[in-house]
Amino acid sequence: MIKLIKTQKEYKAALKRLEQIFDAPANSKDGEEAEVLALLIDSYELAKYPIEDPDPVEAIKIRMADLGIRQADLIGIIGEKGKVSEVLNRKRKLSLTMIRNLNKKLNISTSILIQDYPLSA
Repeated sequence: MIKLIKTQKEYKAALKRLEQIFDAPANSKDGEEAEVLALLIDSYELAKYPIEDPDPVEAIKIRMADLGIRQADLIGIIGEKGKVSEVLNRKRKLSLTMIRNLNKKLNISTSILIQDYPLSA
Protein backbone atom coordinates (compact mmCIF):
# COMPACT_ATOMS: atom_id res chain seq x y z
CA MET A 1 0.00 0.00 0.00
CA ILE A 2 1.37 3.39 -1.01
CA LYS A 3 1.02 6.22 1.48
CA LEU A 4 2.57 9.57 2.28
CA ILE A 5 6.14 9.43 3.57
CA LYS A 6 6.28 10.99 7.03
CA THR A 7 9.35 9.49 8.71
CA GLN A 8 12.96 8.70 7.87
CA LYS A 9 12.15 5.00 8.23
CA GLU A 10 9.32 5.26 5.68
CA TYR A 11 11.61 7.26 3.40
CA LYS A 12 14.30 4.58 3.45
CA ALA A 13 11.70 1.87 2.82
CA ALA A 14 10.33 3.84 -0.14
CA LEU A 15 13.82 4.25 -1.60
CA LYS A 16 14.46 0.52 -1.22
CA ARG A 17 11.16 -0.35 -2.91
CA LEU A 18 11.78 2.13 -5.73
CA GLU A 19 15.18 0.58 -6.34
CA GLN A 20 13.51 -2.83 -6.70
CA ILE A 21 10.93 -1.69 -9.27
CA PHE A 22 12.82 1.14 -10.96
CA ASP A 23 13.19 -0.57 -14.34
CA ALA A 24 9.60 -1.83 -14.53
CA PRO A 25 7.71 -1.05 -17.76
CA ALA A 26 5.86 2.29 -17.52
CA ASN A 27 2.35 0.91 -18.03
CA SER A 28 2.74 -2.03 -15.66
CA LYS A 29 1.53 -2.18 -12.05
CA ASP A 30 5.12 -1.87 -10.79
CA GLY A 31 5.83 0.93 -13.26
CA GLU A 32 2.90 2.95 -11.99
CA GLU A 33 3.95 2.25 -8.39
CA ALA A 34 7.45 3.49 -9.24
CA GLU A 35 6.06 6.75 -10.62
CA VAL A 36 3.99 7.37 -7.48
CA LEU A 37 6.89 6.45 -5.19
CA ALA A 38 9.20 8.82 -7.07
CA LEU A 39 6.73 11.67 -6.53
CA LEU A 40 6.33 10.84 -2.83
CA ILE A 41 10.09 10.58 -2.34
CA ASP A 42 10.64 13.89 -4.14
CA SER A 43 8.03 15.60 -1.98
CA TYR A 44 9.61 14.24 1.20
CA GLU A 45 13.11 15.31 0.11
CA LEU A 46 11.96 18.82 -0.79
CA ALA A 47 10.39 19.20 2.65
CA LYS A 48 13.22 17.65 4.66
CA TYR A 49 16.29 18.55 2.60
CA PRO A 50 15.60 21.82 0.80
CA ILE A 51 18.30 23.07 -1.57
CA GLU A 52 18.83 26.79 -1.37
CA ASP A 53 19.26 28.82 -4.53
CA PRO A 54 22.80 30.03 -5.20
CA ASP A 55 23.51 33.71 -4.75
CA PRO A 56 23.50 35.78 -7.97
CA VAL A 57 27.26 35.64 -8.58
CA GLU A 58 27.39 31.86 -8.04
CA ALA A 59 24.38 31.45 -10.34
CA ILE A 60 26.21 33.37 -13.08
CA LYS A 61 29.34 31.25 -12.62
CA ILE A 62 27.31 28.01 -12.69
CA ARG A 63 25.55 29.10 -15.88
CA MET A 64 28.88 30.08 -17.44
CA ALA A 65 30.20 26.59 -16.72
CA ASP A 66 27.01 25.01 -18.08
CA LEU A 67 27.31 26.95 -21.34
CA GLY A 68 31.09 26.72 -21.58
CA ILE A 69 31.51 30.48 -21.72
CA ARG A 70 34.28 32.65 -20.35
CA GLN A 71 34.32 35.92 -18.50
CA ALA A 72 35.04 37.75 -21.75
CA ASP A 73 31.78 36.38 -23.19
CA LEU A 74 29.87 38.44 -20.62
CA ILE A 75 31.13 41.72 -22.08
CA GLY A 76 28.04 43.39 -23.49
CA ILE A 77 25.74 41.38 -21.24
CA ILE A 78 27.02 42.78 -17.95
CA GLY A 79 28.97 45.68 -19.41
CA GLU A 80 32.57 46.48 -20.18
CA LYS A 81 35.45 44.18 -19.20
CA GLY A 82 36.03 46.02 -15.91
CA LYS A 83 32.39 45.77 -14.85
CA VAL A 84 32.28 42.05 -15.65
CA SER A 85 35.36 41.50 -13.49
CA GLU A 86 33.98 43.63 -10.66
CA VAL A 87 30.66 41.73 -10.63
CA LEU A 88 32.27 38.27 -10.74
CA ASN A 89 34.74 39.27 -8.01
CA ARG A 90 31.94 40.71 -5.87
CA LYS A 91 33.21 44.28 -6.03
CA ARG A 92 30.05 45.60 -7.73
CA LYS A 93 26.37 44.75 -7.37
CA LEU A 94 24.26 43.82 -10.36
CA SER A 95 22.22 46.67 -11.82
CA LEU A 96 18.68 46.26 -13.11
CA THR A 97 19.98 46.38 -16.70
CA MET A 98 22.55 43.67 -15.94
CA ILE A 99 19.84 41.50 -14.35
CA ARG A 100 17.59 41.91 -17.38
CA ASN A 101 20.43 41.05 -19.77
CA LEU A 102 21.52 38.01 -17.78
CA ASN A 103 17.95 36.78 -17.64
CA LYS A 104 17.43 37.24 -21.37
CA LYS A 105 20.83 36.09 -22.68
CA LEU A 106 21.76 33.37 -20.16
CA ASN A 107 18.27 32.40 -19.01
CA ILE A 108 19.04 32.91 -15.31
CA SER A 109 15.94 33.43 -13.23
CA THR A 110 15.37 37.01 -12.13
CA SER A 111 14.25 35.70 -8.73
CA ILE A 112 17.83 34.48 -8.22
CA LEU A 113 19.52 37.53 -9.74
CA ILE A 114 17.65 40.06 -7.58
CA GLN A 115 18.75 38.46 -4.31
CA ASP A 116 21.03 40.50 -2.12
CA TYR A 117 24.59 39.23 -1.72
CA PRO A 118 27.68 40.44 0.11
CA LEU A 119 30.43 42.39 -1.60
CA SER A 120 34.02 41.48 -0.88
CA ALA A 121 36.29 44.00 0.73
